[in-house]
Amino acid sequence: MKKILPFFSYFFHPLFIPLLGTIFYVLLDNRHFTLPQCLILFLQIIIITVLLPVVFFFLLRTVGKVDSVMLSEISQRKIPLLLQLMLFVVLIEKGITYERFTSLYFFFVGGIISTLLAFLLLFFKFKASIHMIGISSLTVFIIGLSIANEINTINTVAFFVIMNGFVASSRLVMQAHSNKELLIGFLCGAIPQAVLLYFWL
Repeated sequence: MKKILPFFSYFFHPLFIPLLGTIFYVLLDNRHFTLPQCLILFLQIIIITVLLPVVFFFLLRTVGKVDSVMLSEISQRKIPLLLQLMLFVVLIEKGITYERFTSLYFFFVGGIISTLLAFLLLFFKFKASIHMIGISSLTVFIIGLSIANEINTINTVAFFVIMNGFVASSRLVMQAHSNKELLIGFLCGAIPQAVLLYFWL
């Protein structure tokens, strides 16, 4: 089992959470999306939340600011988190706007709040689990989508609740975080999303 668990840290890496959130938004939202709309939406998400961070990661690794995609050291996290903050702000200002994609807009607003919390905790020498922030925020967002659109997604929600446990176990097995860091990461991801449900449900 210890050999399998690290897989969940890579499959549910925070880099992929915005894309997964967008996929579930398209699948569960009552709006009818045309193929061109879907292509433009996913192109924006992939470029801004996946490709650009990957390019910046290799740049940071080249100059010795980071050594792995897991960002194991507190000192390595500040620049990537600031970059994520800026990219999310650009995304909701220019692409995923309130008027066009309301629920997805608030998903990214929650992501901004969670990222800001994780960034601020670094100044207290506390390394909240970004993996748990990602998977917990995605889980709450899926619950919100199912409520808003009156869709029974109990199996999907149950799956992601279980995945929260697997991701947490994965981070423990990899000795990347303590129980406290995992719990705080979970709360930093779940609470902003839960609070923001009030504005779009």
